[in-house]
Amino acid sequence: MSMKIDSWLLEILACPNCGGGLRADEDAAELVCTGSCGYAYPVRDDIPVLLVDEARTPAP
Repeated sequence: MSMKIDSWLLEILACPNCGGGLRADEDAAELVCTGSCGYAYPVRDDIPVLLVDEARTPAP
């Protein structure tokens, strides 16, 4: 599963929960927050779904 997220887009996107940066996790097709919350947002059809309700929360 490969997702196409441009690097310039990743530079301007921010986590809607905590405002942290996002990094691409190609294996899981997610954008993962590098800030304090660690939420992982799905990418569907190469479109990031940046909704907190759709995010996967990190394991405790």
